[in-house]
Amino acid sequence: MALQNDEQTRVLLNSQAHILNQAYSFVKSMSLKCAIELEIPDIINRHGAPMSLSELVDALYVSKERSQHVYRLMSFLVHTGFFVTQSLSSTTSVDGEEKEGYMLTPVSQLLLKEESFNIAPLFLVFLDPIMMDPWQNMSKWFRNENDINPFQTTHGKMAYELAVTEPKLNQSINEGMASDGRLVASVILKHCKSIFEGLDSVVDVGGGTGTFARCIAEAFPNLSYINFDLPQVVNGLEGSKNLSFVGGDMFEAIPKAQAILFKWVLHNWSDEECIGILKRCKEAIPTKENGGKVIIIEMVVNESGNKTLETQLLFDMFELTLATGRQRSEKDWAKLFHDACFSDYKLYPVLGLRSVIEVYP
Repeated sequence: MALQNDEQTRVLLNSQAHILNQAYSFVKSMSLKCAIELEIPDIINRHGAPMSLSELVDALYVSKERSQHVYRLMSFLVHTGFFVTQSLSSTTSVDGEEKEGYMLTPVSQLLLKEESFNIAPLFLVFLDPIMMDPWQNMSKWFRNENDINPFQTTHGKMAYELAVTEPKLNQSINEGMASDGRLVASVILKHCKSIFEGLDSVVDVGGGTGTFARCIAEAFPNLSYINFDLPQVVNGLEGSKNLSFVGGDMFEAIPKAQAILFKWVLHNWSDEECIGILKRCKEAIPTKENGGKVIIIEMVVNESGNKTLETQLLFDMFELTLATGRQRSEKDWAKLFHDACFSDYKLYPVLGLRSVIEVYP
């Protein structure tokens, strides 16, 4: 009882627990990765009803000796909100009657292979060992003035350079960006379609393999849409009546259009690099009076501390290991636009973690 009343001891033990919680934070992402690789969300979805532990073990084709370990994994994933349990009517296992079965949540629905907005590929690319290894060298990088980021310290080159020589990594990145593109395009077309209305041409810079581009081009058949990326990314990709793929380097020149679009691109680059890119955009678009603008889909870090702040800060740390850029607040974005000689901007917080920003020359 004396221990419970000792405030100093309570602070000591709570501090220890907080530190240990941080040490094991990776367990959340790695447990979910395991579930995705075992296809547990798809198995439960195909079952079509609450799925008992014994039924799940059978469907996983794992040994009966692993049943308790599957139970431990699922209990943790229920605790973290990826599955729920529901009472069963009557199911009997070798251990007796099972009273509960597993079901999906809205979160795990986004991990289904047949789900059009499946973001499992994006989740998995973040946890690729190539992406994870640089975290082991972050302290080494801080004391090393030669390397640009911990990724370069670890792999000897930048991520975009390594992707050229690592086809599996390049494919994973493209699949991840494509999965994000479908979801973002759907939300924009539902809630922010006006940003494309009235435009006659758009250049999507860094558009990857064009998933987002195809969605927008299909929704606006009179819009001339160019998906612009490095030649090795777009070579061989087929367009449509109003969609074309063009290879090039945004640091050298950007094709002319009424609007230039960047979806989740500029956060990868430093302030100086972004200013240079935006200045090239200004050369490629008409005046504001003639409909010229730059459309940016990016995080705008909310420094007031809303519920998305932690995730935005996590992304910022990821950028620290991987690229030269960072996640930016509205004040940071406004300074970039001013330094690149743009006159004004409008911000639309319609994408959860991210926002749409219209920037005018």
